[in-house]
Amino acid sequence: LLGGDLALSSNAAFKPPVEALFDSLTGHGTGVSRQTSFASMALVPRTGLTRLSQVRAVTPGYPFYGEIETDPAAAWGALQDGPHAVVDASLLVALDARVGDTLALGTGRFVITGTLTAVPGEIAVTASIGPRIYIPAKYLAETGLLVFGSRADYEALVKLPTGVTPEAFQGAVSRVLSKNDVRVHTAAQNEYNLSSAIDQLRNFLSVVGLVALLLGGIGVASGVHAFVMRKIDTVAILRCLGATSRQVLVIYVLQAAAMGLVGAAAGALLGVGLQFLMPGVVKDFLPVNVAVRLAPTALATGLGIGVWVALVFALRPLLALRGVSPLQALRRESDDAVMRRARRDSATHVVSFAIVASVFAIAMERAERLRNGIGFGVAALLAVGVLWVVAALLMAVARRVVRPSWPFVLRHGVASLYRPGNQTRSVILSLGFGVFLVSTLYQAQKNLLGQINLHLDQVRANVVFFDVQSDEAPGVDSIIRADRYHVEQRVPIVPMRIASINGRTPDQLQAESMPGRLANEPPRRRPRWALRREYRSTYRDTLDATEKIVAGRWFDAAKDTMAQVSLDAGLADELGVLVGDTITWDVQGVKVATRVTSLREVNWARFQPNFFVVFQPRALLHAPQQFVFLAYAPTPRDVATLQRDVVVKYPNVSGLDLSLVQKTIADVLDKVTTAIRFMALVSLLLAVPVLFSAVAATRRERLREGVLFKTLGGTRRQIGRIMFAEYALLGALGSVAGVGLSVGGAWALMHWVFETPFHPAVAPALLVSLGMTLLAVAIGLLTSREVFAATPMAQLTVDR
Repeated sequence: LLGGDLALSSNAAFKPPVEALFDSLTGHGTGVSRQTSFASMALVPRTGLTRLSQVRAVTPGYPFYGEIETDPAAAWGALQDGPHAVVDASLLVALDARVGDTLALGTGRFVITGTLTAVPGEIAVTASIGPRIYIPAKYLAETGLLVFGSRADYEALVKLPTGVTPEAFQGAVSRVLSKNDVRVHTAAQNEYNLSSAIDQLRNFLSVVGLVALLLGGIGVASGVHAFVMRKIDTVAILRCLGATSRQVLVIYVLQAAAMGLVGAAAGALLGVGLQFLMPGVVKDFLPVNVAVRLAPTALATGLGIGVWVALVFALRPLLALRGVSPLQALRRESDDAVMRRARRDSATHVVSFAIVASVFAIAMERAERLRNGIGFGVAALLAVGVLWVVAALLMAVARRVVRPSWPFVLRHGVASLYRPGNQTRSVILSLGFGVFLVSTLYQAQKNLLGQINLHLDQVRANVVFFDVQSDEAPGVDSIIRADRYHVEQRVPIVPMRIASINGRTPDQLQAESMPGRLANEPPRRRPRWALRREYRSTYRDTLDATEKIVAGRWFDAAKDTMAQVSLDAGLADELGVLVGDTITWDVQGVKVATRVTSLREVNWARFQPNFFVVFQPRALLHAPQQFVFLAYAPTPRDVATLQRDVVVKYPNVSGLDLSLVQKTIADVLDKVTTAIRFMALVSLLLAVPVLFSAVAATRRERLREGVLFKTLGGTRRQIGRIMFAEYALLGALGSVAGVGLSVGGAWALMHWVFETPFHPAVAPALLVSLGMTLLAVAIGLLTSREVFAATPMAQLTVDR
C-alpha cells in the first residue's frame, strides 16, 4: 500500500537538514528512494498531440515493496538505463502514440519503453484523472519544468533495517521533520485510510442487505398468508380427527422452517456467485488485487439469518391456524374473518415485537457502530411506516370516492383496494420499498453530475494554462489572440507562507488554544496545515462572481496605510482570525504586513481560479509571480491546436482542457455509481417475487369473486378490466410513494453528506414510476390467469 516502511513527503524541495538526515540514514543501512510528482503537458512530436499528465521522477530502488508491473515486463527494470519513460496505456491512446515513440516533457526527450499494468498502492481510476508517466529522476533537470512557482510533491520512501519499527523511527526524527514541514505516512496509516473507505462501502451494502431482508420478509409473510388461506379446510379436518391447535401450528411451522432453509441455501449460493463477480465491478477502486475465497462463517451467518427471517415473518400469518375450529369443516368463515381473529391474538403481538427486534438486531450486527445500526433500523422502519400509512390512506380514500355513476369496471376496481382480503398494503410496501432505494441513488447521482455540468456551463473558458512565468505571459497572451481565440481571464499567482498573525509566529500560535466555535464547546487548536502550508494567493481590486462578503468591507485604499487582504471565511475560522487582525506574510523572503478587512464565502465548486487569500493590488504588484490564463476556443480541435502551440513555444507551461475535466469526472462518477446501482438493482429485482407473493396471497378471494361475476353474467373482458384498474392504481400509488420517499432521501444525502443544493430529477422519477406501474399491472394480470380460466361449475363442485 505504501512501497516502503514510511513515506516522507513535502510540497517543496526537502531542506538541507532533511537532506542531511537522508544521507546519514543511507550510511547506516536504511534504504531511501525518491519520487518527485507534478503535472505537466506531454507531447508526442510524431503526432503533434498533447495531454496533461502526472509525471513521476523516481530514483533506483523505487518502490521497496511490491512490484510495478509493465508491458513488456522488462520495461520497469530498464527504466534507469537511459532517458526512458513508462506510461499509462491510456496516454498512448490519447496521443496516438506507441511504444518506441519519443515523448517530450518540457525540454527533455524520453523514449517510451513500455506501459503500466499495475502500481502497488494505487487505484486504477487515478489514470483517468491524469495518465501517469514514470521517468528516471536523474533526467528531471533536463525537462526544465520545475521553475519558480511550480507545484510539485516530493516524497522519500524509507526502508528500515530489521528490528527498527516505524513508530520508533518516527519518534527519533520527528523533531527534524516537523521543523522542516515534512509529513510522515506509514503503511499502517494507509491501511487505516483504505479500511475506512471500505467500511463505508460495507455500511452501504449493509443497508442494501437490510432492505433485501425486509423485502424478503414481506414476501414470506404474503406467501405464507396465501398458503394459510388454502390450508384452513385441511386444518379443520385435522382438528376433527383429534389434532390440537398446538400440533397443527408445529406442523406448519416446521414446513415454513424447511422452506426457509431451502430458500436461504439458494440465497447463499447466489451470494457466493455475486461475491466472485463483485471484485470485477470495483477493481478500479481497489489498490490491491483481491483473491476471493469462501468464508464458512459468512455462509453460516447468511443461512442462520435467512432461516430466522423466513420463520419469524411466516409465524405471524401461521398463528391464524391456531384459531381454526373443527366447525370450519362444515361452516366456512371468510378468510378476512379468520385473519381478523388472529390479529387480536396476544401471540401475534409477541411475534410482531420479535420482527421489529430482529430488524434492529440484524442492523446493529451489520453496522460498525451501535448508533449506525439503530439509525439503519429506524430509517428502514420509518420507510415501511410511511408506505403503510400511504396504503391505509389509499384504502380510506378509495372507500369514500367511489360513486355509483362511475363505469362498472372502474367502480369495482377501486372497490378492490379496500375489500376484505385486499392486497393494498403488501403490494405498496414491496413495490414502494424497491423504488425508494433505486430512485434515491439515482437522484443523488443526477444531482452530483448536474452540479458539475452547471459549474462548467457557468464558465465560458474551456482551456486553462498555468505555470506561466512573468516573462512568458506576454507571449502566451499573443499566441491566444493571434489564433483569434479569446483570453477570458488572466490571473496572477504569488506563492507565500504565514510569517506571523498579530505578531505571533506559527510555532507560538500552534502551541496556544483558542475558544471553541460555540459557547459550550471546549478550546481548540489551530490546525497545522493552515499555519504551515504554502498559500498561492492573488491580487485584484474587485470581488469575483464566485465570492460573497460575509464580514467586513472590501478594500478601501483611503482608509488604511497598511496593505489589505480578504480571507476565505472557512480559513479565517481555522486560523482564529477576525476582521481587523494583522497577518505578516513571507513572500519569497520578503515580509509583507497586511490587515484583514473582509471575510469571503467562496464557491469552490466553480471551474475557475479561487483563492483563500486575495490581496489589495498595491501589496503584490511587484512581487515574483506567475500567471494562469483562461481562454476560449470554439471547437475541440481548436483547443488541441491552441494547447500544442503554447506548449511547443513554452514547454514548462501546462494546459488543461476543461471539457476533458468534465468528461473525466463524469466517467469516474459513472464507475462509482455502477457498483452502487448494481446492488440497488438487486434489491429492486427482489421486489418482483415479493409482488408475486403479495398478489398470490388473495388468490382465493379473487377466484370466488371471478366465479361470482361469471355466474351473474360478467365476461372475461370485464373481469380483466376490473383487475387492470386495481393493479394500475396499486402500482401507480406504490411507485409514486417510493419516488416521493426517494426525493426526501436524496435531499438528505445532498444536504447532510455532500452539502450541495438539491434539485429533484422530475422526468426520470416519472419514468421510474411509470415503469413500476406497468410492472405491477403485468404481474397482477399474469398471476390472475386462473381467475380468467375458472368456470362457475368447477368452483361450485370442486373442494376449495
